[in-house]
Amino acid sequence: MEIIEGGVTSATGFMAASTAAGIKYKDRTDMAMVYSEAPCLAAGTFTTNVVKAAPVLWDKKNVEEYPVAQAIVINAGIANACTGEEGLKYCKETAIAAGAALKIPMESVLVASTGVIGKQLPIEKIVAGTKVLATKLKEGKEAGTDAAKAIMTTDTHKKEIAVALTLGGKKAIIGGMCKGSGMIHPNMCTMLGFITTDADISKELLVKALREDIKDTFNMVSVDGDTSTNDTVLFLANGLAGNEKIVDENSEDYTEFKKALRLVTEFLAKNIAADGEGATKLLTVTVVNSKTKAAAKVLAKSVITSSLTKAAVYGNDANWGRILCALGYSGEDFDPYKVDICVTGDGETLKLVENGMATDYSEEVATKLLSSKEVVITADMKDGCETATAWGCDLTYDYVKINADYRS
Repeated sequence: MEIIEGGVTSATGFMAASTAAGIKYKDRTDMAMVYSEAPCLAAGTFTTNVVKAAPVLWDKKNVEEYPVAQAIVINAGIANACTGEEGLKYCKETAIAAGAALKIPMESVLVASTGVIGKQLPIEKIVAGTKVLATKLKEGKEAGTDAAKAIMTTDTHKKEIAVALTLGGKKAIIGGMCKGSGMIHPNMCTMLGFITTDADISKELLVKALREDIKDTFNMVSVDGDTSTNDTVLFLANGLAGNEKIVDENSEDYTEFKKALRLVTEFLAKNIAADGEGATKLLTVTVVNSKTKAAAKVLAKSVITSSLTKAAVYGNDANWGRILCALGYSGEDFDPYKVDICVTGDGETLKLVENGMATDYSEEVATKLLSSKEVVITADMKDGCETATAWGCDLTYDYVKINADYRS
């Protein structure tokens, strides 16, 4: 298994396209399409927000009720959220346009939107853009990269990855792209993720693999505590790798498939966290020796979402009291006088807290470590043997600037 150059077009049979439809942005592409030459089995995970955008409702229904999917149409700039029946109608019109252009059933077309909530899509531009996308579909890394750029909103860079693996002697690939920078919080966020594979795998195991994986990757990311209306991760498998179909969850092939999927999703999740709006560094929080896995996750999320901790990390301030405080209000019970807290940066680790009390650490060294591009906080609960990791970023002045005029 190895990471290779590429993204959603790396797996056999997948193509992508991008275009400038003029939805919100005047100087960049803002629509993308991912297409498989063969019908795919599909899995999806979606926002837990009660307020769900129209594309979420469309995709959830189609992934669960329609046997195959073959294309995804994505737009940036307007979220098509809180748009009522008209928003759902626009999803259908987009699917109809794509289906007609690609000569596939409209039910096999999935849609995704990201951007401002509450505005109606300029459906004429969306339909026109969809038709253009269908004529521009190409294989190859460049097409996938251009699609990854087209779906960005406040993202500062494209996010894509591909992994090659061997299944029963056959080469298979899992590739993916995502977007996400703000309105990011555990349980799916303003992250749109699109994963493709040419592996032959049953629908049941495709769904199982994605749902189990998401719990420890995308659902462990937080930038600002806001869970979006549009969170969607779609996983398409067209089976063109020619491997023997994976139908046994206890097989070596399924284990290998899950490992490759984890490489893809963890990479994308960490890139979303590192690219948080206004962020200057990636913040990783790992809780070790917790009494249960569930408790470890809650504790890690509590620290990663602490605004005071995030602000201290931005200021390179080893204010460990904020970390211990965030653990304490998480809702999990533990003995604070057992807890150790360490900070790691650029490969060097410093223990700040031992058994709930400050160590005789160097503030100068702590500041140096906190100045790293990736800061890792480790909390040892000494209460069991379970571990969990969450990813986030520092909280900066620029986060407020970006979100103060986002609709402008």
